[in-house]
Amino acid sequence: MADSSVDDIRAMSFEAALKELEAIVQKLESGQAPLAESIAIYERGDALKSHCEALLKEAEMKIEKITLRGGQAVGTEPLDPQ
Repeated sequence: MADSSVDDIRAMSFEAALKELEAIVQKLESGQAPLAESIAIYERGDALKSHCEALLKEAEMKIEKITLRGGQAVGTEPLDPQ
């Protein structure tokens, strides 16, 4: 995949990347794309999937859970990964 295409994906929001990934899946599932095009869009879809996963992981790391003491919020701490 070309560097400019990778840079394009890195600049995408989660929502935009997911929307394009869904369109790629529909196109591949329809079987209407020629083989060479299917391979190219599959590769882009794989890069989009990786980008979405990275953004989700980043968001997950930012989430904090509220700590309670005596029924009152007293602060936050990192969310325990499970």
